[in-house]
Amino acid sequence: MDAFINYFETISSSHRAAILIGGILLFWLIENNWPLFQFKYQKWKHARVNFFFTLTTILVNMPLAFLLLRTSDWATSSSVGIIHWLSPLPIWLKALIGLMVLDLIGAWLAHWIQHKVKFLWRFHIIHHADQQVDTTTANRHHPGESMVRFVFTLLAIVVSGAPMWLVFLYQSLSVVLSQFNHANIVLPRGLDRLLSWVLVTPNMHHIHHHYQQPFTDSNYGNIFAFWDRLLGTFQYTQQKNLIYGIDTHPDPQENAKIANLLKIPFQRYRPPVSSQKKDSFSAQ
Repeated sequence: MDAFINYFETISSSHRAAILIGGILLFWLIENNWPLFQFKYQKWKHARVNFFFTLTTILVNMPLAFLLLRTSDWATSSSVGIIHWLSPLPIWLKALIGLMVLDLIGAWLAHWIQHKVKFLWRFHIIHHADQQVDTTTANRHHPGESMVRFVFTLLAIVVSGAPMWLVFLYQSLSVVLSQFNHANIVLPRGLDRLLSWVLVTPNMHHIHHHYQQPFTDSNYGNIFAFWDRLLGTFQYTQQKNLIYGIDTHPDPQENAKIANLLKIPFQRYRPPVSSQKKDSFSAQ
């Protein structure tokens, strides 16, 4: 355990980049060979848009990284946060609880609030506007959304009391699991039903990317799947019924060009087309 902690305490930027790039390459290869949907698109052209937003996320987070370090150091030295109140527990169990809190606040809560607050939703639309969801969609976030997610990560560190090694572990898991659950693949139904009680699977998260409510407003999780089940936001439907995108921005000329995507948050709010309608199919 000491070696594990030491690795993430001192993890280099090159190793973190390798996790990001390695995850994309791995799931890209898998979805090329066993795709859920046979998209009629130019894969590299589609990926370029998403890679641009991956880069902007990195550029937003890099200069702010010192805030994560300062916040984590303060929480640790001041014994602030949940895991510092659990001193009798073994380190592995405190780390697991810390990861759960980081995921609940830094991912689930941040995601849920972006769906409920109109101003924040405008930034999150960029992620949902992708009509060919694959592993590169995982990092497709407007720079404004990257700022919002960073704030929630800071809050999660304070509440959890996570030391920096645990923050780095959480971020590494978050990147890989997000690439996994966005990948254009489908798990066997039995395996998915079992795995999705604990981890967010592609079958589960793809539903969140269906173009209409109420499925858009469900399955917010990133690492741990049980938050959606516990908090009443879990939905299930057959994968073959899914149509990706968002019903307020269906035009590919608008939702697949970087310049247009950057401007969407500053346009007039468009209410969901299906907000007062029942979806055309029901959960199975």
